[in-house]
Amino acid sequence: MTTEIAMNENELKRYNRQMILEGWGAAGQKRLKQSTVFVAGAGGLGSPVLTYLAVAGVGTLRLCDFDTVDYSNLNRQILHNPARVNVPKALSAKQSLEALNEDIVVTALEEKITAENAEELVGGADIIVDCMDNFPTRFALNRVSVKHSIPYVFGAVWGLEGRLSVFHPPLTPCLNCVFPEGPPPEVFPIVGATPGVIGSMQALETLKCLTGVGEPLKNELLVWDGNTVSFSRFKMRKNPKCPTCG
Repeated sequence: MTTEIAMNENELKRYNRQMILEGWGAAGQKRLKQSTVFVAGAGGLGSPVLTYLAVAGVGTLRLCDFDTVDYSNLNRQILHNPARVNVPKALSAKQSLEALNEDIVVTALEEKITAENAEELVGGADIIVDCMDNFPTRFALNRVSVKHSIPYVFGAVWGLEGRLSVFHPPLTPCLNCVFPEGPPPEVFPIVGATPGVIGSMQALETLKCLTGVGEPLKNELLVWDGNTVSFSRFKMRKNPKCPTCG
């Protein structure tokens, strides 16, 4: 027997403007409230992703980040502030998100995501949002996505450029189909507005997947060039020899 999800008076007021969107309504809002989203990373991309999912009313946010806040983060990682330098990012993010919305549950995981623990950390989440900056971690999360057919919202940034897609194997290619291997680690340039753009779109794609409103960006890779404010979309196809989903 399914338990009826109720919203309190404050929630009805808070979410009214999105609930009047065609196809969203109270049913869509209740779907958000009973959803769990796993967000990998509470940094440049994770900050706008977590912020907009929190204020939209996603019921449970499982955020994972093993790093601590540093001054070098503060040009883009807007969940944190100078008073929290050296504080674990997961805990700092949790504090900011709970101040934004008292009606959601925020679980902070101070863990480094690895091939060995990724499945346990994701747990029973309905969707994975990749806000990482390295491919070994992305590939570990991708394997969980493939194994359990969990939608995987991908975002990546560099300088004034960003990429975005939604992977949902077996309905789409997986991350490994499109990126057979990752680039070497580097300290790359970044302007805070860039992850602001891509992270906001990741949050929107996540909300679309959870509510059923709109068409998620599947089977295509969106590339945004902030230098010229241009968007390009490229078709993606499954790799039949993919080591993860082939």
